[in-house]
Parts: sequence; structure tokens; C-alpha cells
Amino acid sequence: MKLLIVDDIAINREFLREAIEAEGHHTMLEAADGVEALEILNREKVDAVLSDILMPRMDGYRLCHEIRATDRLRDLAIVIYTSTYTSPSDEKLALRLGADRYLRKPASFETILLALEEAIAVPHTTLQPEAWHDVEVLKEYSDRLVTKLEKRNIELAEANERLTILDRAKSEFLDVISHEFRTPLCGLFTVGELILDGISSPEENRELQGVFERSRRRILSILDDALLLTRIDVKRDQFGSVPVSLSAALIRAIEKATEFANSRHVAFAMPSASLGFVVGDEDLLVRAFQALLETAVMFSEEGATVRLAHEVLADSLRVIIESHGRTISTTALPKFFEIFSVEETLTPGGDLGLGPAVAYRILSLFGASVSVANRDSSGIQLTLSLKQAAKKTAASSAASAG
Repeated sequence: MKLLIVDDIAINREFLREAIEAEGHHTMLEAADGVEALEILNREKVDAVLSDILMPRMDGYRLCHEIRATDRLRDLAIVIYTSTYTSPSDEKLALRLGADRYLRKPASFETILLALEEAIAVPHTTLQPEAWHDVEVLKEYSDRLVTKLEKRNIELAEANERLTILDRAKSEFLDVISHEFRTPLCGLFTVGELILDGISSPEENRELQGVFERSRRRILSILDDALLLTRIDVKRDQFGSVPVSLSAALIRAIEKATEFANSRHVAFAMPSASLGFVVGDEDLLVRAFQALLETAVMFSEEGATVRLAHEVLADSLRVIIESHGRTISTTALPKFFEIFSVEETLTPGGDLGLGPAVAYRILSLFGASVSVANRDSSGIQLTLSLKQAAKKTAASSAASAG
């Protein structure tokens, strides 16, 4: 038997390869995901594929679909072997997409070999094209992935509080966390896009596409914010600072936040005067400003304008962001910038996410600060205090930029 093992975890591939080779099967090929598997199958003839489901770039579901949709490969035996997707509906989807056998990890090597032999011997599963167009399958698949991601986000936040002694393990930890989040996202986005592409009703497609796109961006935003929070805590000393044009950074932030504001029919009003230079990293400051602007949008009523003002103090510049709409409860105010305020503070635009916490941590990197208060009964006020860059260095930066 010539077998292709597809799994993104190298130790899993090695374990399977050694065990199966010990049974007398000496020709083993390996791939880390569906994309690599298809590349191998295009140049190598194999008897069967033993594949995981949860993998980056292309997961096991899509790999089944691609194999069955390719004339030269459609009769290839496929066995799915997974520890993540273990529900009856997971198995049903795998079989509908072309898998011959479906095994849940862990399984004995005798069971795996028997499944492979049966898959080779019997007629192979015929692809059911409508599987990609089943909106209910997409909903169930998406709900499970989002739940898994939310749980891991909370675990990441809790771990973030306990990370006090890290050296080399810091970088390894971040790599593992990134993999654990982005791998299931790949499967979610791939299946979602394929199903949406197959919906015949333009109106239904647009509505579902909008929901899907907003969910996709939301999940990616939470992932990026969570990873940045961890990097700030464990690699704080690696963030440098230079003089940054406050006006330029705010303009960039407004541009990035405008799509979100438009979706809620909220506008921005930016001061026209030059605001000077502050100390920081421009990209990180833009990210912090964007998070705070979008927070202000969440506390704005439809048709309102988020207004920005500034003040020049002795050695600092102050930016004031005001919304018009909903206020913050007195119990939530003291912990507005804490990670776990995510679950407690509701706004007209949805939950806060990690935006306020990320902005607070970024600003603290550069000796800046942010506070929040209610504006009587009609909105909130975010006050940023940023360290003013020395005039000499600021002038040099302006000259270099020009």
C-alpha cells in the first residue's frame, strides 16, 4: 500500500508513519495540509489518503471535495481521521464530500489499517455537489468554530494575566497561539465562501455574505487584538518610539474606522489645525486611535457625529473624543479598559471586544494614557494624554517626512 498521510502536526504524521510501516507498509508520503497534499497527488500515484480535517490553507473537507472533483483522482480511497470534528454532523459532511471512511482519534492501528483496506476495496464515495450549498451545514460548522475560538480567546486572556516568567518560551507560545486560532479560521472561511458562491438567489446571497463578512472581520480582529495584548506584555522592551505626527496618525485611524462608522450611520469631525508631534510608533498609535474611535461609534446613536478636539499642555498633547448616544453604567466605568470588561459592557453597536484594552496597553507603552467618562446623559468622552515629542526631534522628523 502506498499511502499519503495529511496532517498539519508533524509528530502526528511521524507517529502514524512509523506505526503503519511497522505493519509492513513501506511507502509513505506526507503533507502538512490539503494544498500540499494536492501538489503531491499531482505527481505521485497513491492507493489511499489518510487525512485530518483541521489544517491551515486547505482543510480535510475541502481536500475531499477537490479529490472527488478531479477526474484523475476521483477513485482514490479517502479516510478521514480527526480529533476535532467528532459529531455525527461532522461525519455526515465528510462522507457527503467524498470520504470513504471516517475515524475519530484516537483509534487503534488495526482499526486504521482496516479502514484503509476497506476504502481501497469498495467502490468509492461519489461527491454530492449540494453539500457545498447547504446553508444549515455552514451555520452549524460556523457556530462550532466560533464557539471554539471564543473559548480560546478567553483562555488566552487568562494566560496573559499569568505570563510573568518567559524567555525563549515566549516566542514559541505566540507561535502556538497563532496556529491554534488561524487553523480553524481557514476551514470556516473556506467552507463559508464556497457555500455562499453556490447560492442561486442574489438577494439571499448578499444577505448571507454580509453576515459572513462581518463575522469574519470580527473574529480576525479579536484574534489580532488578543495576540497584540500578549506581545505587549511579554515583549514590551522590543517596542521602540519615534516622533509621530499626531494629525497624520489620527487621519489614518479615521480612514480605517470609517467603514465601521458608515455601517452605523455615524460620522467623524476632525480638528483642522496641525496637532504637533507625539512620542510613539505610528502604526501602533493608529491602531489604538482606531480602536477608540470605533468604541465611540458604538456609543453613538444613528446619525450622530463623533467629534475630536485637542489641547496643548506643557509637555503633552491631549485628544478628546466625544460620542453622542448611550452612556456607560457606573459599575462598568472603573473597569472599562480591562480585558474582562468585554462580557459586561454592552453598546448600541455590540459588545466592546478587546479594542479599549488594546488601546490602553498601546498608549501605556509610550507613556501615554486614556480615560473614559460619561457626558451627562448623552454619550461618552475618551480623553487621551500623549507625550509631546521634543521640538528638535519633531522638526527633524517633519523634515525627513517632507
